[in-house]
Amino acid sequence: MESMLIDRLSTLSHPQRMGVFRLLMRRCPDALPAGEIAQALDLKASTASVYLSALTQAGLISQRRDGTRLLYAVNLDATREVVSDLFLDCCRGRADLCPPQFAGLLEGIAPASGPKFTVLFLCTGNSARSILAETILRDMAGDRFTAYSAGTAHRSELNPFAVEMLRSKGHDVSPLRSKNLAEFQGPDAPKMDFVFTVCDRAANEDCPTWRGHPVSGHWGMADPVKAEGTEAEKRLAFHQTYGALHNRISAFTSLSFEALDRAALQKHVDAIGKDISTQE
Repeated sequence: MESMLIDRLSTLSHPQRMGVFRLLMRRCPDALPAGEIAQALDLKASTASVYLSALTQAGLISQRRDGTRLLYAVNLDATREVVSDLFLDCCRGRADLCPPQFAGLLEGIAPASGPKFTVLFLCTGNSARSILAETILRDMAGDRFTAYSAGTAHRSELNPFAVEMLRSKGHDVSPLRSKNLAEFQGPDAPKMDFVFTVCDRAANEDCPTWRGHPVSGHWGMADPVKAEGTEAEKRLAFHQTYGALHNRISAFTSLSFEALDRAALQKHVDAIGKDISTQE
């Protein structure tokens, strides 16, 4: 057991192998193709293959074939074993040795500040998907949630089709503006309870650790901004994105937050992102 731990720690000691591992942890429970991993980390395909092979051999990630593609996902059992081995005495009368965020996994969740939960929707540009999600949650359950959205790109503008879609659904668009992620990372920024990425690129980026360790989820979907064709076809793409987000947010707001611990809540959040019934 000790030799396995040393082997796994040695594998993770390489900065770029650790980068691959951290990317797959961020995207858990998703399985990613090697090409997306290489692109996200700016690696040559051959280099990414070497790192993925080493992590697979150490048992830290798993590999499966999907047609002609190889998909990779983090091996949570192995990851838990590494943590367990490092904190062997944590559950033997020394809970004080366990990092606070681990000890809190079996606790319930309550708003970090104020009477409402705070939710941030992230995308590369804060122009369409994240803006739609912010507005839907605000108007669907604004009595229980404070909704925000932001983009990881430095500059963005509200997409006119997104604004038009929201107006057609009866939403007030006057409060909306495009915002950058940096606005929510300063010492005076609101403390988040939930952070959801709604595009793969934002999910793959290595963002700074959030204060308070909010529950996070990836609800990736196709970018309606990239839809081609007539204006009617482009509007249809925005309609489908709106519908998918509306279904997911409806499922999210229906959860029994007071009855779920953080681990159970995380499973529900992941399931919402995967459930085909929440997609248009």
